[in-house]
Amino acid sequence: ATAATSAFAGAASGAGIDPSRNLKVGVIGTGGRGTGAAAQALSADDNIELHSMADVFPEKIDKSLETLAKNKNLTDKLNVADDRKFVGLDAYKRVLDSDVDVVILTTSPGFRPLHFRAAVEAGKHVFAEKPMAVDAAGVRHSYETLKMAEGRPLSIVAGFCWRYSHSRVEAYRQVMEECMIG
Repeated sequence: ATAATSAFAGAASGAGIDPSRNLKVGVIGTGGRGTGAAAQALSADDNIELHSMADVFPEKIDKSLETLAKNKNLTDKLNVADDRKFVGLDAYKRVLDSDVDVVILTTSPGFRPLHFRAAVEAGKHVFAEKPMAVDAAGVRHSYETLKMAEGRPLSIVAGFCWRYSHSRVEAYRQVMEECMIG
């Protein structure tokens, strides 16, 4: 899984989006991490809007939107009409068909390889939360999808936050430089 995550980290090569229009974001998986990732994405720029959402449970979508609406800086960026709230195990497909530019993949990680492949095939920019997969078959599937995306004008980014944790960086430096393992 580490190799796949490392490969994802360097895969941002997307074409630019016209700055005169809003970047449309779709969230697939609207639990706590999906809501947090949506808030972070919407806070990244002025020209961005939440356009569609998918989850297995409709109440998760409603709760996510309620939580996001509490942040006054995000209220004007919430543009998820009822007909763009998709529910069910195949709801991810409908987000991909909803005219979004980028998708945030934050469902349970067992679904990540399937959703990642579908997003790349649909020509969407992707932010995929970690882990990329939960087993070797999923890692291989995700790696193949990443290879499919090479040369295409897509940005693919993985949620890999440890590089921002100074204590973890220091711990890994000590392990590597002081040969604490092996």
